[in-house]
Amino acid sequence: MPLTKCPECGGQVSEDAIACPHCGHPLKVAEQPPARRYRGWQWKSKAQVLGVPFVHIAWGRDPETGKLLVAKGVIAIGQFAIGLITIAQFGVGLLFGFGQFVAGAYAIGQVALAVKFGIGQVATGYTAIGQFAFGWYTLGQLGFGKYVWSMMHKDAEAVEYFVTLWNGIKALLGP
Repeated sequence: MPLTKCPECGGQVSEDAIACPHCGHPLKVAEQPPARRYRGWQWKSKAQVLGVPFVHIAWGRDPETGKLLVAKGVIAIGQFAIGLITIAQFGVGLLFGFGQFVAGAYAIGQVALAVKFGIGQVATGYTAIGQFAFGWYTLGQLGFGKYVWSMMHKDAEAVEYFVTLWNGIKALLGP
């Protein structure tokens, strides 16, 4: 291992040393870790409604600041999104939300927190359909609500409600 002289005390020091072991004089400036590079992308439509982009798509982090990008628009699409209609991993859609964890008047997601209609593994809403369903009318493996159709409970009004709902959906889709 090659040795060098400390410029402060003159002691013998390894060339790899950051500071002199005799006097503590700094020999090398500690290397700074490379600047972290953030990846992300976003696009906003030129069309706006009340100062909000009609469509905003965003994912990742702002490359300059490192902050999470949140899509905010009438239609918002991204990892995190807030809008009238939202497609997101985590989102709030005032009217409709679709994603992993979403909230809205109508919501479809792994966790769907809805006011009116929710479908998901965990679902809430006036009408809730899911593995765990919480609402007024619930259909699920485990249902909690006023009218429940589940593995353990089969309320006649819930059965009639969901059969009527299904028949209405089939009529919309056509023959």
